[in-house]
Order: sequence, then C-alpha cells, then structure tokens
Amino acid sequence: MHIYSSQQIKEIDQDATEKGMSLFSLMENAGSGLFREIYPLLQKSNTILILSGKGNNGGDGIVLARYLKNYGFQAELAFPLGMPQTKTAQEHLDYYLSCGYKISEFSQDCQADWVIDALLGVGSTLPLRPGAAQLTKWMNEQKGKTISIDVPTGVSSDDGNIDEHCVVADYTFCLHGYKPSAFLFPSSDYYGVTSAVDIGLAQTSSWRVLKEEDVRGAWPKRTGNTHKGTFGTALLLAGSDEMPGSAALAAIGALRFGTGKLAIATSRHAAAIIGTFVPEATFLYNFHSSEMTAGYSCIGIGPGLLPNTELEKQISTILNYSVPVVLDAGALSNRTYMKRDDATILTPHPGEFSRMIGKSTRDIQRNRILYASQYAKENHVTVVLKGKYTVIAFPDGSGLINPTGNRALSKGGTGDTLTGMLTASIGTCKNIKDAVANAVYIHGLCADEWLKTNGEQTMLAHDFNQLLPKITAALAQ
Repeated sequence: MHIYSSQQIKEIDQDATEKGMSLFSLMENAGSGLFREIYPLLQKSNTILILSGKGNNGGDGIVLARYLKNYGFQAELAFPLGMPQTKTAQEHLDYYLSCGYKISEFSQDCQADWVIDALLGVGSTLPLRPGAAQLTKWMNEQKGKTISIDVPTGVSSDDGNIDEHCVVADYTFCLHGYKPSAFLFPSSDYYGVTSAVDIGLAQTSSWRVLKEEDVRGAWPKRTGNTHKGTFGTALLLAGSDEMPGSAALAAIGALRFGTGKLAIATSRHAAAIIGTFVPEATFLYNFHSSEMTAGYSCIGIGPGLLPNTELEKQISTILNYSVPVVLDAGALSNRTYMKRDDATILTPHPGEFSRMIGKSTRDIQRNRILYASQYAKENHVTVVLKGKYTVIAFPDGSGLINPTGNRALSKGGTGDTLTGMLTASIGTCKNIKDAVANAVYIHGLCADEWLKTNGEQTMLAHDFNQLLPKITAALAQ
C-alpha cells in the first residue's frame, strides 16, 4: 500500500542491483507477481493479447506472457512499437523463445478478450508519440477488457497529466507500490480497479494508502475507570449569527467522536440554535483568546466564521499556547506558521488551498500530494487536503492517502463535521498521526456506509449523528 514516484522506483531498482539482486530477477518477480494477480480474472477460454513495448515495462509483459502460456492460457505476445531495446528485456525474450513460444504479429484487425498494456512504464513522457497514440486509441476501441502494467499508457506517473489518447484501463497493477497519479486528477480516472504487486523488495516509502487495519490498530482503548475528563475537553471557535449550523455540525462531530467535554465560543444567537442540536455543550460568549485558561485538549477554529482582523488576532494568540489546533474554513489563510511543539492541522478543500498557495485549483488537483507535502514541511503543519483521495501530509515529509469517501460528501457542512471529529480525535488519541488518520478515514467510511442503502445525493451533514455511532462501534470490535 506504499506510494512511489518514478525517481524513487529507479533508485530502488538501482539499490537492489547493488545489493546483489539482478535486473533479470527483478523482472522475473514482476512478471510472476503480475500473473498471480491477473490469474483469478481469467478463464482458459479467454484470448489474451500482450502488447509489449521496447523497454522494461515491455519486459514485464514478456515474463507475464511466458507464465500465461506455461499455465495453458491462449496468450499472444506482440511488439507493435518494435523489438526490446533493453538488455534485461532482451534476455527474457530469449528465455521466452527458448521455451518454444513464438512472437505474434500485431495488426489493427487483432481481437482478444483481454489486452495487456505493457507498452510504456513509469519513465515515459507525454505527449505520446504518434505510433503509441495510435495503439492506445486502438485499445480503447476494443470490446475486450484492458489491463495496464504499472500505469496506463499515456498517463503520467508522478502527476495528474494525461495524453488525449491515453489508455482507459479496466485494471491497473502497479509494481512494488502505487504511483502518485493513481490518486491525482484527472489521471486516477483512467486506472480502473487498481492494486499493487509485490516484487520481493522492502517497502521504504514514507507515503502510503491508509487501511482499515491501521485505524483498528490505533483505535483508543477505553478502560472501565474513566470519567468525562479522561477523554479531553475540546474547544470550538465556531458559528455566527449568519452560520450557526456550521458550529452545530462541528459540535456533533466532536461529541459523537468521543470528546469528554465540549465548549463552544460563539455568539448568543448562534448558541441558542446550536444548543438544540447538542445540549451537552457549554458556551462561551465574548471569548478572548488572551484570557484563555489551560486545560483544553484541542481547539478547532473556523466553521461558520468569516476571516477578519479580530479572528486573525484570536488565531495568532492561540497558536502561541501549548495546545493542538485545527484550522478550517474562515480560519484558513496565507499566514506564516512558526514551528510549534503542538500540532497545527489545516483542513482546506482545493479551492481554499488554491487561495493559500497561489496555485490554480486545476494545478492543485494534478499535484495534490506534491503541493500538500511541500506546504506541510515548509510551514511545520499537517495538511488535510480534502476531496476524493484526501491527502494527509505531515510536517516530517511523510503522508497518507485516504481511500474512503464518495460524492455523498459533496454537501455543505460535511467539512465542519470533520473539523469536530479531528478536534475530538486529537484529544482522545495520544499519537497525532493516528488521531488525524482515524478521523479522516472514518469520516469517509460514514459516507460509504450511507451508500449501501441510500442515494448519494440524499446524504446531509447531520446524518453523521446517526452514522458515527454505527461505524465506530464496528471498528471498535
């Protein structure tokens, strides 16, 4: 479940060979691993066409073709762009031919139930050359299914860029680990069902995909001898006369996610409304951060607030206190962050992040991992860049991609709920990374649960009030 850039893959291959593993063995491991993953999809009656390129991606296709033939599949191997040019791919082709197997001629009239795209690997550049573009266009016109090796041909490995004729894969099997573009836009839309293939090398990346077992393993265990103070006192600076609902939704997220006590600094008018949704909360009026007493486990700021000078002063003062802080919505701006002993978590959506870093939303979506990580490291903060495949970038350069969630979350207020969940999670989980990961993963999991019995367009942010008890109970088992 780890993620690697094309340069990292190149360095890993080089390091493996320096430590005694030959490129021939690496390619053998890749081809055999691909076969193990693809085998369950196939039937012996299927016809399979492997289109191999001139490089090592094509070599992986050669090894795969040999395994398919060894196991009695109707597989044909063709080189529509020319014969292998790398030494390792040539060696595997010699091995393939020595087994008595032949090379097939490719033509536009070829037909197959499955087409294996082994044309270009992670080191390819865009745009595609005319010959490759013609092949990808042909593949997309076929009635059979397409499997791409590592990345679909015409899709960039490290960013979200695509060629206009890139392969639209039904399945993509990434070697050693996922590539960044599997989680970027629009590139991720061309991967199809995606999984990683083990090729026998140690996992070394500091970026990976978040898994349910990660959340289960980090879930805070509650003992019998506890009281409300055991699970933290959260503070929300949220809500206004115009937007009391945002604070109510953040409060629901905080209380349902386990905070022991919740205080909300807001207006009297907003409090009267918020209190009908969360009578468990207490309220602070005319709150001034300079008068804040110690004892808060985490402070969430921003839902239902508009950026102004007074709010900025409050934030600046709070950031000088020894307490974790979650900043969202109106609390997000292009300010300078000093390094703190306690965590600072920012939760922008792409539009907000665009205003923070001065990049277009389109550019951000194509480089979500890169920009979020750069900002986190430079500003000593944790960035939760929301959206499909939410990016969690930590200040130490590591990060997570969240696979949960769907379009049901495209509704006002869901981000406010996440702010509350994060504020509570940090107060009840000792490890900051686990606390952030748990809240983000479960927030998305609630939306996935909703779709099991409801239409995605019908979900509302306050549905978390019913979803969170169900999801957290299942994870705690």
